[in-house]
Amino acid sequence: MHRAIVAGLAVFGLALAGTADAADKLVLQSKWLPQAQFAGYYVARDKGLYRQAGLEVTILPGGPDIDPSQVLGAGKADVAIDWMPSALAARDKGAPIVNIAQIFQRSGLELTCRRDSGIRQPADFKGKTIAVWFAGNEYPFLAWMAKLGFTTSGATPDITVLRQGAGVELLVKKAAACISTMTYNEYGQLLDAGMQPSQLIVFRYEDQGVAVLEDGLYAAQSALADPAMVDRLARFLRATVAGWRYAVAPSHRAEAVGLVLRDAAPGALDRHHQQRMLREVANLLPETAHGWGYLDTAAYQRTVDVLLSAPANPVIRQKPEAAWTHAVWDKAFAH
Repeated sequence: MHRAIVAGLAVFGLALAGTADAADKLVLQSKWLPQAQFAGYYVARDKGLYRQAGLEVTILPGGPDIDPSQVLGAGKADVAIDWMPSALAARDKGAPIVNIAQIFQRSGLELTCRRDSGIRQPADFKGKTIAVWFAGNEYPFLAWMAKLGFTTSGATPDITVLRQGAGVELLVKKAAACISTMTYNEYGQLLDAGMQPSQLIVFRYEDQGVAVLEDGLYAAQSALADPAMVDRLARFLRATVAGWRYAVAPSHRAEAVGLVLRDAAPGALDRHHQQRMLREVANLLPETAHGWGYLDTAAYQRTVDVLLSAPANPVIRQKPEAAWTHAVWDKAFAH
């Protein structure tokens, strides 16, 4: 088994030279509960990639009421998986957190609506009840509604916003005209719940010009001033990318899903749905010109522009400064 792991490391690009003799501890705050959205991290942990990099990584599960950037800002984690709007909003409020790598290069966020609600285009959202996730995930939605000129708060808002949790019952039971979905998760859950594609209309945030960067890796700004921590984060990033390369390879996806299922509560996850999720997640992970995990600055700027796009109530109040760094990526993958 050890030889197989070492061989896998070589194949997926994780150098063993310079590995620390004693494991350095690192706490990773996940964006959500265990699921295939995070398969690369579980693969890196359970197949020994972090261990071979001299790390002992603890993965803290997230959830609908856990804001990873707040956890990171409070010093309860060393690294957090978060969407950039949430991270930049936290930074705008004073949390000194920095993007050190960008795992997902494309957005999987959608708004999925019932056709029988009468919605056919975004202009039809007015007067409807729409469910969205909070804990930082509401920011892309709020920026989009502001762009459309719709109010979402006050005594008589144009749109009634419901707080969305896990699952899709709000749409199935007609408690909302639309709910937030991800290409790799809730849309498939709607189909599994018996809804037909012909009953639904889907608005991809990418198609509406309000796509933002989603799953990225963030660390405290103070950590980046410590060369030893930068080295630790670089080893973490290298092992994480190796884990993702392994997880999304078609021949390894079933194995990767099996590792995710071991972390979930018994019976909480459906294997078929998780395999479908990992297949869809793979579509969000294209390599940039530089390589996996590299933050494309043009995509960063597009995200910032979306968050600043509502003059009356912008998600962030000013253009961020020093909100990202390539220093960790450069150290991890310098040749």
